[in-house]
Amino acid sequence: MRTIRPLFATAAVAAVLALTATGCGPSEDVAGGTPTASAGTAATPDGKITIPDDLKDRLKEHGIDLDRWRGGEWRNWDKDTWLREAKDFVNPIIEDLWDPDRMREAEEPGKEPVEEGELPGGEGVTDPTPKRVEAAPVRTPYHASVPEAGKLLFDGPKGSMVCSATVVKDPANPGKSNLVWTAGHCVHAGKDGGWYRNIAFVPSYNDSGMSTAQLEKAKREDVAPHGVWWADWAQTSEQWIAEGGPVGGQGAPYDFAVIHVTPEKGGGGRSLEETVGSALPVDFAAPAAAQIASMEATGYPAAPPYDGQKLYQCAGKPGRLSVKAGQPTMHRIGCSMTAGSSGGGWVHTGKDGKPALVSNTSIGPVTSGWLAGPRLGKEAEGVYTAVSERFARR
Repeated sequence: MRTIRPLFATAAVAAVLALTATGCGPSEDVAGGTPTASAGTAATPDGKITIPDDLKDRLKEHGIDLDRWRGGEWRNWDKDTWLREAKDFVNPIIEDLWDPDRMREAEEPGKEPVEEGELPGGEGVTDPTPKRVEAAPVRTPYHASVPEAGKLLFDGPKGSMVCSATVVKDPANPGKSNLVWTAGHCVHAGKDGGWYRNIAFVPSYNDSGMSTAQLEKAKREDVAPHGVWWADWAQTSEQWIAEGGPVGGQGAPYDFAVIHVTPEKGGGGRSLEETVGSALPVDFAAPAAAQIASMEATGYPAAPPYDGQKLYQCAGKPGRLSVKAGQPTMHRIGCSMTAGSSGGGWVHTGKDGKPALVSNTSIGPVTSGWLAGPRLGKEAEGVYTAVSERFARR
């Protein structure tokens, strides 16, 4: 089975997927542009971003010199200096690092495949394996069909990677949210690693659904119609940081994350929610799977037979999946989406009759016949609330 995780740019995508939704792989591009921001940055009257001295000092405490970082020091993945603790997330903006080519080339990372029978012994109830559902292309333009959806880009030790993500509402900033929901494995490597770098969200990536050939000639505004939004804070579960792994169901029931974003270039003072025109509420009190008629998963699958450039959806009645003793049961639906769709939102109709996010893609089998996502409970709500409160009234 596979964790639907990041995909690599130049790595072979033919590798069999492990039980995790992933992002994508290595790019040969060299970092360029100017590191401009992170949490706590401020804009000058002329619209330029400045970095407060206290943030510069914080980065230096972690051995991060902004000039050296800009010159490519972010590529140093020495495990002794790879930041992994929850409090140590830093993500300075490097303008124009995510150009159209680099966005397009982010693919799937190599992972050890795990067969379905090799899942850790779970306790609780696992329903019969759902029937495979072929993912359907989302109607273009994406901003009109699923305005909350987008692609999450980031760098890891093996290269540039990609996941999927969703704009969600911010209780502390009604109507002006800058919060994005994704999978924990899309921001943090888990027990054997640390925070990924250059994390950026691209809402409505490839909005018109261009082919790969067309994208090779596309301008940045065609690929990223709402711009590129960098994470200035990310938070995932303590369980994912402590237990998360690249294969199997390790930490999967806690595989969720919330990031706060800021526009790479200005943004005109508008929030992400105002820019895309929508944000989904998060339902932490959703009923059990047996009581939900249907869930819809959205994402940018990047492993064959997909190429990561177009948005797809699967819908179906969810079942239950128990992957590890002592951990919560997960939601599961039939779906053909592959790595790259990790982190993409799962939506159901709430009690008020409106759509609400209820999970995110986390794991799936080598055969890509189904997907599973965590059931969002008190741990997920705690992460969400903490990020919201961190940026309250900003």
